[in-house]
Amino acid sequence: MIKTVSVIGAGTMGNGIAHVFAQNGYKVNLIDLSRPQLDKAIATIVKNLDRQLAKGSISEEIKAQTLASISTMESFAGLKESQLVVEAATENTELKLSIFKQIDDLAPEGCILASNTSSISITRIAAVTKRPDQVIGMHFMNPVPVMKLVEVINGYATRKEVTATIVELSSKLGKIPCVVNDYPGFIANRILMPMINEAVYSLYEGVAGVEEIDTIMKLGMAHPMGPLQLADFIGLDVCHSILEVLHKGFGNPKYAPCPLLVNMVTARKLGIKTGEGFYQYTPGSKELIVSSRFKQS
Repeated sequence: MIKTVSVIGAGTMGNGIAHVFAQNGYKVNLIDLSRPQLDKAIATIVKNLDRQLAKGSISEEIKAQTLASISTMESFAGLKESQLVVEAATENTELKLSIFKQIDDLAPEGCILASNTSSISITRIAAVTKRPDQVIGMHFMNPVPVMKLVEVINGYATRKEVTATIVELSSKLGKIPCVVNDYPGFIANRILMPMINEAVYSLYEGVAGVEEIDTIMKLGMAHPMGPLQLADFIGLDVCHSILEVLHKGFGNPKYAPCPLLVNMVTARKLGIKTGEGFYQYTPGSKELIVSSRFKQS
């Protein structure tokens, strides 16, 4: 029975995952090598809990219980008491393989090892452990406290009992689990990223401007935000990395990142996280301003 969960990585996804588990009654060890990152994560969780409180969706008691359930750590010491580890580090293959080698040595026998990867092969990750049948993908969507989907990814060796446990657990978190198999991009990003890439190509080739592309997809296809705004929200570097995984995995040129996307990532114009991508972002403002580079003359 899962009672204690260790979440590795205190960034945007990691703090959201920790928040959701803690709010649903699980003891959480939030692990990151950076103390400032851990402090920032707790501040974000407090801010999101206050937002829920203001909406009346939780009480002061639940907020207090949630925060009391989270312990922050700068080492893997907490793994020894965990029944589940969820890795939520940066979307970098070598980094994830290194983390899984370490947690495999430290986590107790029977502990399930999950990755929040959005595109990297679960089978490849599992192969560096001595328990490939207990490794699975648990891909949450951003923002984690709000989004209902959990993409559950079976590796080649994942046991059915492990999948069933993660499906049940996801439901207990108030999420809707969807089980998929381990092929590049899984389902969510195999479909989403080519759409984003095609939107970038449409801009690159001068078919339409940023606002026109996003407006057409919002009003014509009922998308809550346009693909270029969504790319900024995800992070252009993350989009680029996922497209590279798809391109390498399938060997199909249709997945090759648009040259404009490559240039923007090289120039570190990564979207919201750097203050500029296809749009410009002012802290504290929700106004979308098209980046000066893409404004119509």
